[in-house]
Amino acid sequence: MNLPATHPLVDGRTAQSPLIRAYRGDRPERTPVWFMRQAGRSLPEYRELRLGTAMLDACLNPELSSEITLQPVRRHGVDAGIFFSDIVVPLRLAGVDVDIVPGRGPALSAPIRTADDVAALRPLDPDALSPIAEGVARSVAELGVTPLIGFAGAPFTLAAYLVEGGPSKDHLRARTLMHADPATWDALLTWAADVTGAFLRAQVLAGASAVQLFDSWVGSLSLVDYEARVAPFSARAIGHVADLGVPVVHFGVGTGELLGAMHAVGADVIGVDDRIPLDEASRRLGGRVPLQGNLNPALLSAPWPVLRAHVLDVIERGRAAPSHVLNLGHGVPPETDPAVLTRIVELTHA
Repeated sequence: MNLPATHPLVDGRTAQSPLIRAYRGDRPERTPVWFMRQAGRSLPEYRELRLGTAMLDACLNPELSSEITLQPVRRHGVDAGIFFSDIVVPLRLAGVDVDIVPGRGPALSAPIRTADDVAALRPLDPDALSPIAEGVARSVAELGVTPLIGFAGAPFTLAAYLVEGGPSKDHLRARTLMHADPATWDALLTWAADVTGAFLRAQVLAGASAVQLFDSWVGSLSLVDYEARVAPFSARAIGHVADLGVPVVHFGVGTGELLGAMHAVGADVIGVDDRIPLDEASRRLGGRVPLQGNLNPALLSAPWPVLRAHVLDVIERGRAAPSHVLNLGHGVPPETDPAVLTRIVELTHA
């Protein structure tokens, strides 16, 4: 484990926390819980803080990114913070002209679709990561014994944004490029893997106790395509933190058929979306892999008795795995009442 002596996993602050124990396959006395997209749009304090500041500017302002990271930990009492960022932040840091359009999502001024486009992409300058490292360090200093999770998008999801030029329902252009020009595809995913891997490594060296690799769009692929055209590059991205010894969570949407392959790229924990029960996910993984998930975000607005029964059912199904971290099957919807999230944390801890 090549971590600094002051790292929270080395100096003892987080090594025995419920989250890290669960990520390492040791079932703690209480089920740890945090929520994807817990920091941000569902919190009134976040909306107040973000007034007049563009999304990517907030991500690259260490004072702001740290404060936003800490807000849900203070409010909900969750067992982890996740660093406030966005999948496209490392693209911006590497010089790609990308912005986040309110109501639409990431938008590129010039999509990357040819060998020449890929050849023009620049490697990520380590100095460009300084605002990320500072934001993480500030967050870790305030979190104390609560671990911080680092965050990055997986190579396929980054490539899908780059090729499509923005969000897409079917990622058809990206999937076409994968087969029509495999050499260009491989070069693009190699670049994306190294950019996102460097982004993860900077967060860990600055104090993150675990990382999560999000492959938001990989559910659009067959298992054959994933294993042949994507998995090697996800493994390359994770390889950037392999020597640091932190737990790696791998999560994707619509990935019930890919769980084994996603674990095989080097992940320690598999995040499961809400399309497949946790006990079935554990069965598909041989009953050997710690799981994270998988409350249905749609039920956050349901009457409490309905939601409570769902939470307890997910926790019960999670017992099929060696250990389980309660989370959502995707992110917190923006219209969620924050009090509901706090109530879920209290129920889970009880």
